[in-house]
Amino acid sequence: MSKSIAIVGAGTAGLHLGLYLQQHGVESTIFSDKRPEEYRDVRLLNTVAHHAVTVERENALGVNHWQDAGYFGHYYYIGVPGKPIEFYGDLASGPSRAVDYRIYLPTLMNDYIDRGGKIEYRNIGLEDLDELSAAYDLVVIGTGKGGLGTLFARDEDSSPYSEPQRHLCVGLFKGIAPQETRAVTYCIAPGNGEMIEIPTVSFNGDATALVLENHFGGDLEVLAKTRYDDDPRAFLDLLIDKLRTYYPITADRINEDEFDLANSSLDLLQGAVTPGVRHGHVKLDNGKIAALLGDAHATVDPVLGQGGNMASYAAHVLGEEIVGNNVFDEHFFEVVNARRAVRVLGATRWTNYMLKNLRELPNSLVEFLGAVSLDRGLADKFTTNFNYPETQWDIFSSPESMSSWVESNAGSQQEDDDVRPFAGTAV
Repeated sequence: MSKSIAIVGAGTAGLHLGLYLQQHGVESTIFSDKRPEEYRDVRLLNTVAHHAVTVERENALGVNHWQDAGYFGHYYYIGVPGKPIEFYGDLASGPSRAVDYRIYLPTLMNDYIDRGGKIEYRNIGLEDLDELSAAYDLVVIGTGKGGLGTLFARDEDSSPYSEPQRHLCVGLFKGIAPQETRAVTYCIAPGNGEMIEIPTVSFNGDATALVLENHFGGDLEVLAKTRYDDDPRAFLDLLIDKLRTYYPITADRINEDEFDLANSSLDLLQGAVTPGVRHGHVKLDNGKIAALLGDAHATVDPVLGQGGNMASYAAHVLGEEIVGNNVFDEHFFEVVNARRAVRVLGATRWTNYMLKNLRELPNSLVEFLGAVSLDRGLADKFTTNFNYPETQWDIFSSPESMSSWVESNAGSQQEDDDVRPFAGTAV
C-alpha cells in the first residue's frame, strides 16, 4: 500500500524523517520556510553537537559528510570554592561532532532533493492543516512556527518550568587554541552559570562554539544583555574578563589578538529557552491525526546538548513505525509515543535536574562529580552516557541512585557492552 507523508519543518527531525522514509520507499513532502541557499545569511541557529548514536544514524542515511570532524571526549571544570574539580572522560562509543546548522541543514535538504525528494517552500499555519491532512495520509509537525505548537496540549507532568531557566549567550569564535585532545570543555560556575566549549565546523573551517548558560541575576547575565554590534571590542573584552574569572580552563587558551566571532556578527545568538514537553499527537477537526516531532514536541535547554539527538532519535522511531504500518490511528501513536518516551523523557528529566541543581551544587552532586573525577573508568562511562540520556536519568533520579552507580562502577574500565543502546532498532 502506498503512503504519502507531509512533514512540516526542515530541522533535524523533519529531514531525518524524510530521508529515512525516502530510503524505505515511502513518499514524503517537506514544507520549509527557507530555501537551502538562504541559510548562509541568517543568524546562528544554535550550537548543536551530534553524539555517536546520531552520527550512526547519519551514516545509515548516507548523509555523514563530515567524517573527520569528530571530537573524542569531554574536559570538565567545576569551580567549587577552594579547589576546582577537573577531569577528562572519553566518548567510548565513538566521536561526537558539531557542524554549524547553517551548513548542516541545507546540505541535508539538498541530499533529500537530489534523491528525488520534494520540498515546498511556504509557511504553514493552523489554517493549512485541514488541506494537508486531506492530501496526505499523515501530517507530521516538526516546528512550532505559525502557531502549530499551540495545537498540542502541554504535558504538565513532564514540564516543571513555565519560564526560561538560563539567559543564553551563544557564539562561534576564532582565536581559542584547542585542548590537547579534540574535545568539548564543560564548565560549571555555581551560582552564576555553565559554559560548553564545542569544536565546530563552520563556514571558514574549524571554529569554537561557546554556549554560555547564564543564571538570572548572576554576574554572568550581562553577557546575554550586551550587544556585540554596539561595540565589538567592548563585548569581546567583557567576555574575556568573565572567562578569566569563571572559566579559566578556556580563557588560558585565548589569543586576545585573534579572538573574535568566527565569521561575522551573525555568529552570536542571545536569548532564552522555556523547556517543556507537549503531547505527541492530536486529532484534527476532520478526524485525522497529526503527529508532533522534534523540538516542537520536547524542548530542552541546551545545557546538556541533547536537543538535536533527541530529535533524530524520535524521527527514526516514527519513521520505522510509518514504514511498518498502513493505519495511523490512536493505537499507532500509542506505540510511537511509548517507544520514543524513554529516551526523549529521559533527556528531558536529566536536563531539568541539571538546570535546577547546577545552581547550588547540592552535596550529593558534588560528591558524585568528585568521585567521577578520581576514577577514569567512571569518567569515561559518565561521558559516554551523554549518548544515552535515559541511562543518565537512571543515575541522577535520586541521591541514592547516584551513590549506587559510583559504588557499582568504581575501579572498572569502560567495556563495550556497557555502552548499551535503547531497546529497538533506532539507537
